Amino acid sequence: MIPYTVNIKLAARTLTGTLNLQNKTAVDWGWQGLIAQGCHSSILIIDPKTAQTIQVLERHKANVVKVKWSRENYYHNLSSPYCLRLASGDASGKIIVWDVVSGTAHCEIQEHSKPIQDLEWLWNQDASRDLLLAVHPPNYIVLWNGDTGTKLWKKSYAENILSFSFDPFDPSNMALLTSEGIVFITDFSHSKPPGSAGKKVYIASPHASPAHTKPAPAAAPAPTGAKKALNKVKVLITNEKPTAEAVTLNDCLQLSYLPSKRNHMLLLYPREILILDLELSQTVGVVAIERSGVPFIQVIPCAQRDALYCLHENGCITLRVCRSTTAPEEAADPEQSVQELVYDLRSQCDAIRITKTVRPYRMVICPVNENNAGLMVSDGRVMLWELKAHTGKAAVNPSSGLSPLYSPVSFCGAPLGPNQKRIQDLSLNSMISQTLIAGEAPPPSSNQQEVQLKFLLTGLLSGLPLPPFAIRMCPPLTTKNINHYQPLLAVGTSNGSVLVYNLTSGLLHKELSVHSCEVRGIEWVSLTSFLSFATSAPNNMCLVRNELQHVDLPTGRCFAFRGERGNDEPPIEMIKVSHLKQYLVVVFRDKPLELWDIRTGTLLREMAKNFPTVTALEWSPSHNLKSLKKKQMAAREAMARQTVSDAEQSSVESSVISLLQDAESKSETSQAISAREHFVFTDTDGQVYHITVEGNTVKDGARIPPDGSMGSIACIAWKGDTLVLGDVDGNLNFWDLKARLSRGIPTHRGWVKKIRFAPGKGNQKLLVMYTDGAEVWDTKEVQMVSSMRIGRNVNYRILDIDWCTSDKVVLASDDGCIRVLEMAMKSASYRMDEQDLTDPVWCPYLLVPRAALTLKAFIVLQPWSGTFTMDITQVDYNEKDEIKGLIQEQLNSLSNDMKSVLQDPEFSLLQRCLLVSRLFGDESDLHFWTVASHYLQSFAQARQLSAEGHAQSEGTQPSPQNHLDICNDVLCESSYFQKFQLDRVHLQEVKRSSYEHTKKCADQLLLLGQTDRAVQLLLETSADNPSYYCDSLKACLVTTITSSGPSQSTIKLVATNMIANGKLAEGVQLLCLIDKAADACRYLQTYGEWNRAAWLAKVRLNPAESSDVLKRWAEHLCSPQVNQKSKAILVLLSLGCFYKVGEMLHSMRHFDRAALFIEACLKYGVMEANDSSNKLIEAAFLDYARLLRSLGLREGAALWASRAGSPGEQLMEELFQGEGGVPEAILGEEEVELGQESTE
Repeated sequence: MIPYTVNIKLAARTLTGTLNLQNKTAVDWGWQGLIAQGCHSSILIIDPKTAQTIQVLERHKANVVKVKWSRENYYHNLSSPYCLRLASGDASGKIIVWDVVSGTAHCEIQEHSKPIQDLEWLWNQDASRDLLLAVHPPNYIVLWNGDTGTKLWKKSYAENILSFSFDPFDPSNMALLTSEGIVFITDFSHSKPPGSAGKKVYIASPHASPAHTKPAPAAAPAPTGAKKALNKVKVLITNEKPTAEAVTLNDCLQLSYLPSKRNHMLLLYPREILILDLELSQTVGVVAIERSGVPFIQVIPCAQRDALYCLHENGCITLRVCRSTTAPEEAADPEQSVQELVYDLRSQCDAIRITKTVRPYRMVICPVNENNAGLMVSDGRVMLWELKAHTGKAAVNPSSGLSPLYSPVSFCGAPLGPNQKRIQDLSLNSMISQTLIAGEAPPPSSNQQEVQLKFLLTGLLSGLPLPPFAIRMCPPLTTKNINHYQPLLAVGTSNGSVLVYNLTSGLLHKELSVHSCEVRGIEWVSLTSFLSFATSAPNNMCLVRNELQHVDLPTGRCFAFRGERGNDEPPIEMIKVSHLKQYLVVVFRDKPLELWDIRTGTLLREMAKNFPTVTALEWSPSHNLKSLKKKQMAAREAMARQTVSDAEQSSVESSVISLLQDAESKSETSQAISAREHFVFTDTDGQVYHITVEGNTVKDGARIPPDGSMGSIACIAWKGDTLVLGDVDGNLNFWDLKARLSRGIPTHRGWVKKIRFAPGKGNQKLLVMYTDGAEVWDTKEVQMVSSMRIGRNVNYRILDIDWCTSDKVVLASDDGCIRVLEMAMKSASYRMDEQDLTDPVWCPYLLVPRAALTLKAFIVLQPWSGTFTMDITQVDYNEKDEIKGLIQEQLNSLSNDMKSVLQDPEFSLLQRCLLVSRLFGDESDLHFWTVASHYLQSFAQARQLSAEGHAQSEGTQPSPQNHLDICNDVLCESSYFQKFQLDRVHLQEVKRSSYEHTKKCADQLLLLGQTDRAVQLLLETSADNPSYYCDSLKACLVTTITSSGPSQSTIKLVATNMIANGKLAEGVQLLCLIDKAADACRYLQTYGEWNRAAWLAKVRLNPAESSDVLKRWAEHLCSPQVNQKSKAILVLLSLGCFYKVGEMLHSMRHFDRAALFIEACLKYGVMEANDSSNKLIEAAFLDYARLLRSLGLREGAALWASRAGSPGEQLMEELFQGEGGVPEAILGEEEVELGQESTE
């Protein structure tokens, strides 16, 4: 086997460069772990972990303005596999949905011909994952089926829509950012367009306020500018259209819902970020930039923690984390403690150097872990930053007022074992623990470590510089150089540097700074060295400085080939190297040509003044090297024969000859054999001259008179017996030198700029470049093979061309890209699985669907042996070796940290499921296992405590040491949820600024049971307010409510009448006053206010009643018209209905999830294997065994089958048919496993 093989087959690919301004918003980081980025009309797919471009999608004709990965929040199996699906919209209004691995389009959608403003996949219902919502300018939103391309509905609005944002907690709410303000839609549904025109709110521009002159409130206790500024900022959102002078222009850059807490929204302005509470439509937090600070471009809110990633105009990314609202002891002024939400700057990365052409465009954050950021720069660079946590106290002055950040005590949803391995930087919520809220005890500092956050640059991708380019492929592959050949492409750029790319991988091999001005042309003189020339701008006498440099690639040595020559002379037009790389012709504009010997670097001849002006020139491929070598060999052999005596001759002859041949091949270049070579050139009249060069003699040969049908000759190409001439009028003239025939063909394409023959023996294909495109001709048949023309099938101009192999061409174009294409010159994406990547990429989505599921099953559970292995060949897995190899490649590409955690025996099943769902970027898995592992542990803990004899009431929650993050909203523990809601109302109360706000606050306080505070607010109503009387009476009512029977029944009667007559909110309030919140929830549910009912149940009811309400909600979510079973399962998990969850998972055919969940329940003792539950357990295990069998993991299948009772035995027999029954080992292990189960 050859140790170093060469991949001769080069993949078609695109090397991309600077971005277009329209590409600014076209970037997205998907759950799949890849970044998609628009570059002109192509889309790059980047792997952020290894910083490689792994695919370029080409099909759009216009610039790409939006890209969006599809979401992964569905259960994955063979029928809905892990696949890379991407939607992209361009400036001509076309949307394409891609299958990224194969590089093909699923479907193409066109509605209008204006740029797409925004795109989003719908993620909120279980029915279909193919729905795509798009904003078509000026004012339409259209819902498409992204699989078939059919339009489901279309709706127009009164104003121009700039972008939209979905409420992550309630899919029927969305907000549109329009040119005038915000439109809130509350009835969004995929089945029909929104009925109403939405509720419009206008934003008064915050620049009327002195917000950015505000001093830090911590530093100055006096209520100076800060309080005034806050009062100004309060009235930002109004329902009336503001007066013209109040809004000079709506410079709101972005609007987004906060995914970390419900009903909060963020508005971004260049100098501040406003946090709004949507229940009050009131600003509750401002992040302002001081006068000298750098303005914002973009902000991305996190889901796992209440934190914001902000991008500034100097390319700096900052991370701001919400400050805890627990009142510090030293704050004497209680009102000062909670003024607003404060986001503290916790970390920032380095800025970049901004110039005219270099500025930051967009950043993206990894949605799975939220601790990686990618920054897109306009010059095509992608900078990949990683957030790292370092333990240790900060060396900051205590007066800065920053409370320390702590690292969480758990990893992957479970408390850390004493010697358990962990990856601290796995994700944002494993780096810093939750923001504390008021009324919560801070954690004991003993087991928590303080952490500092830092950004590290972990990857950098750079694109090509700005065009124009001069490109040249290195000499072609031959049988002689096959062992050390590298397909290198040299690219000369406008700033004088030469980039050398390796086309096998598409990566930059070397960047050499060779010239001081634009590179005009490059010619290779060997596989590892080239000549390049550049000319400076002409002076007033039209003279320039010519630079001709010789560059040696391995060493990077570079010297001026023409020595001191080159100042103040006419510009070089072209350089041509002979076929044996012996001689070089340098052609000037108004000066006779020069002939150089490349091997010695000497000038052989400078032509006389009366030498004709050269318009085109080409070296002949014929030479006399072979005959020279034969002569030389004969002479040497003769010498050898003379020196060796006749007796020894026979034995020595063969070895001597081989030695000689060896020496010969080595000294081929160093030996001064000067072979004879010829070149032809044409003058301005079209006459063809023929000149012979041998050693240092130059002979003038025959002259051929001009062809009358041709104009001025622009270029010549010669290969074998075919000579082709191209002229400025677009005529091609084919000469057959053997048959002495010529044939002229008009192409009607204008000036022929360049012609080049393809490499390879007998390959007579010809590549022709025109001003408006290119063509490939077959010179044997004299006919065109393929053609491309600007405006017809491409939208870019071609700047330079070359062949890179015998069947692929390489084109440089003015959109800053260099494309390697098939001979047909159709821009095509390539198949990702056929690619040669330098670094292996972890992305299970690249595997075939079955292999991806096998990989997942393999990592999650390996119960057949005590040790975990990362080598798939060690298990009984019958599959094609090719697929096995691909799976093994994926396993090998995992980081060492990840492998050591996965192989750690302490690592529990729940933690594994969580970690694997993160690795796969599987959104639905991640949500399910996060909630499941939390409540399994908390209910197991509660059981244990009650078993130990603590008299605990049913359903109490364990200590709030570890509660679910608030981003899970109604799934959190009631106690924590209540605290959070009280904290929020307190903040709203501080912030209220109008009667409307006060009224809403009072209502909330009444529902939360805070009657005293509510009465105070009601009594604040001023006497001239129309509802003054009403509010005063209400205050009296609230204070005098007694629990006497008659008053209660009266109030209940009034409440029911109110509800019956359409005053639902008021009726519910009265019921809450008399502690009939359970009835209130029932009424809310009857009238379809399911979310409100769940909220009320969490804050007011005891566990048993609240659990009834939530169970009814879960039933409603399962109903066919709502079809949100996955959400219903999460609700049931939070109630501890584990058996029901197991049943539902099994009935939904989520077999692996069901089996692993039931296994975890049994392990934690929250489900017992008895007669009633055995049926479900056996069915689930049996189906999982069948699933594993279909994936080819036989040992795993046997294991689960052996635990599935009698039907399992039947499957075991099928599994081991013809292998003499079941292996002993498996049965033996089984009993041990199950024995352990029962003792737990």
